[in-house]
Amino acid sequence: MTARRLLLVLIPLAALAVVPPAASQTSELPPVVKVRNYLPHMTRPEVEDLLTRSDMVVIPVAALEQHGTHLPIGTDYLNGVERAKLIGLRADVLVAPILLPGQSPYHMGFAGTVTLPSTLVQEVYVEAVKSLIHHGFKRFLILNAHGGNRAITTFIVDRINQETSGIAVDLGAVAGPFTVSPAAAPAVSPRVLDRHGGTGETSASLYLIPELVDLEAAYAADVSMPAHLEAMVDEVLAGDPAALAVFLAEGLKAEQTGKGTSSAEMSSTGVWGVRDPREASAERGRAMTEAFVDAAVAFIERWNRLRPPGTG
Repeated sequence: MTARRLLLVLIPLAALAVVPPAASQTSELPPVVKVRNYLPHMTRPEVEDLLTRSDMVVIPVAALEQHGTHLPIGTDYLNGVERAKLIGLRADVLVAPILLPGQSPYHMGFAGTVTLPSTLVQEVYVEAVKSLIHHGFKRFLILNAHGGNRAITTFIVDRINQETSGIAVDLGAVAGPFTVSPAAAPAVSPRVLDRHGGTGETSASLYLIPELVDLEAAYAADVSMPAHLEAMVDEVLAGDPAALAVFLAEGLKAEQTGKGTSSAEMSSTGVWGVRDPREASAERGRAMTEAFVDAAVAFIERWNRLRPPGTG
């Protein structure tokens, strides 16, 4: 091959290999903003550095389930992780999300819900904690971000304490005594059924993940339930603990249980409540979030005084 012919062959190949820097570096997705102490964003040296200051981890236990017509499927996961991040930044502890889905069989009548068996959920979290213990973390704050995971969270905490060298607490339970009622929280009246996907979750979402809330798509649900549960509602709203326990033992359960209380059987939108979600506000969400984060940080500070990092 002559030098001229070789040059004619190489020039097109070279042109194909040259990619404008902007085209190779620009993504259609929005930029990721790094959050300190958030495990998915951290490098190995950053994890090692955090271990010199703290042996504590906040682990949200969440769900991937329908939240009506206006909130994202990932509401529980996203809000739980955002609260955990705020705690991690304030208290200088690791934040380690493990799973998106949890136990949500009663929402399977609506598209998008992903549910896992309770035994599988707790097994994954316990095994993940064992990995973190291997690297030097010792104390675990399990943050339940989905009401249906309450029993699972209790079991995860107990298994960590009984089966590993780690020490675990249910963050929601231990933060309770440190919680100060937010004086700035707007009053909500009258008292009516307002639970899953209602004004509370919508307010939290308006504060924590506002870009994902479609409030224009929200409207009040048509809600019905078995007559004996309907008869309990006034006592539940009045704060009767026995009525609440019995109400929740039957309410919002998988269709295959035959109780007639899955979300699709009780609600036209998937929201379990009669209040219009459009009554929610970011201000209420801010007040609720700050009250919980303040309480969680206060407990962490107390735990650090009772058992300084590196003890034992």
